[in-house]
Amino acid sequence: MGKVNICLKRSLIIVTSLMIIVGALMVAGTLFGHGHYHRDDEIEDMIVGIKVLYALTITTLILPIIGLFGACKEKRWVLIVFILGMILCSLFVLYMAIQLLIMRSVIIKVLSVFYQNMQPISEASGVDLTVLEETQKELECCGVQQGYEEWGYNISASCLCNDTSADCVAAPSNSSLFQLADDNPVMIYKEACLPILLSHLNLAIDIVVGSSVGLTSLWALSCVLSIAVLCQLKEKKDTLVVAYSREAKTGNYAVLAEPAELT
Repeated sequence: MGKVNICLKRSLIIVTSLMIIVGALMVAGTLFGHGHYHRDDEIEDMIVGIKVLYALTITTLILPIIGLFGACKEKRWVLIVFILGMILCSLFVLYMAIQLLIMRSVIIKVLSVFYQNMQPISEASGVDLTVLEETQKELECCGVQQGYEEWGYNISASCLCNDTSADCVAAPSNSSLFQLADDNPVMIYKEACLPILLSHLNLAIDIVVGSSVGLTSLWALSCVLSIAVLCQLKEKKDTLVVAYSREAKTGNYAVLAEPAELT
């Protein structure tokens, strides 16, 4: 086998080490997310996606470890396994990112219709009201599209501003929340929930797609470096060829001086 350039080898080691760190963070994030949602009633609907996420994150942690071993030990078959695994993972992640971009408009439309069907809020079902109130608490908003006015007189307590909220207004005097305490009105969230929710959704999709592109770029770089290492390992070392000749035995040497002259 040929000798691998030390700079190329170190570059591959650095890249695979970085990939191991990223893979470990992805596994930790998956574990944290699973632990956060394991008590939710909707966890059964999410379990398939969680299993896929576990498989992907664990794979992206194991493959760089294999690549690091192959780079350190200069094992050709190990590097080949690493390259094939990284190519398959890259194709899968890029496919999912493209599908997410294609489905963005559909997801936004479905989500918009779901919340718009809650209007008028006074006629919404108990399940819809529970979802809306949870959304108002999480996003610090009130109402679906028009703000707190959609609640009419019975404004939900989930619209009450917390101590850290800045975008708030006084509750209307003709609402159930209106009261004076030391001449200060009760403050409620000003913004409606649906625009904020759609903005967060678009941002989340952009982050996921951007992270996918960045991750696959790192994986592609590791594949390029691994292929370069493989090419150098495939090269044969230059060896000195030794040829045998019968003429070298006798007849090619001359006596420089007689034995008597040496004494």
